[in-house]
Amino acid sequence: METVSTNRSHGGTQGVYSHASSATGTPMTFSVFVPDHAPDAKLPVLWYLSGLTCTHANVTEKGEFRAACAEHGIVFVAPDTSPRGEDVPDDEGYDFGKGAGFYVDATQEPWTKNFRMRDYIEQELPRLIAAQFPVDMARQGITGHSMGGHGALTISLRNPGRFRSTSAFSPIVSPLHCPWGEKALTGYLGEDRANWREYDAVALIEDGARLPDLLVDQGTADNFLEEQLKTPLLDRACREADMPATIRMQEGYDHSYYFISTFMAEHVGWHAQRLKA
Repeated sequence: METVSTNRSHGGTQGVYSHASSATGTPMTFSVFVPDHAPDAKLPVLWYLSGLTCTHANVTEKGEFRAACAEHGIVFVAPDTSPRGEDVPDDEGYDFGKGAGFYVDATQEPWTKNFRMRDYIEQELPRLIAAQFPVDMARQGITGHSMGGHGALTISLRNPGRFRSTSAFSPIVSPLHCPWGEKALTGYLGEDRANWREYDAVALIEDGARLPDLLVDQGTADNFLEEQLKTPLLDRACREADMPATIRMQEGYDHSYYFISTFMAEHVGWHAQRLKA
């Protein structure tokens, strides 16, 4: 692991780091905020997965999470959204290829070699974080935005008991039923839609996966709400499964980091209650 930069902020250290990933076969960059803490202390960790076109930098620079993480003593980890490099395959569209890994392990060529973001997020990066930072891996939470909200929900649903808390900002709740998801999952996984279900939060809940609790914030002025995000499908799935979920429609908010930063501290505090219990 190499240190790209470190900055003092809110009584803690905001760092950006890179390493050679065995999962993606490329260099990967991620950011970590570590609040000041007692020597030998192990802190809970909150993972944040970003959306389409984003890198680690979007939330690091605009998410406004550091004050809340410092207050609650939580390490905040923000990975990239896809492999990158000159030899990595790409697509002309913003919603597929680089910047659009969808947190899946691709099974279709030419994507299989590098686009293994599920393996990277679920296995490789957690091992690195546990080895290099003062985190208590028994106290993990996960959140994300848009495509990253899809990643947070599906990763948590597929790994019962691993995360004490799960939340999302304007997540893609059902890639099986939206153009973004249909394009990405067809390209990465092939035409058989049965193979998509493990990457669809609504389908996972329908198939029996459960979370102990869930917090979702969605802006009513989000121009992707009706066609791409499909929040009512998640609300219905949770109700039919009798799964506890707080799904809040925030009047007048859009899809941007103005929205995310408004509710970020509240999400961090919500996670803190569950991570410190």
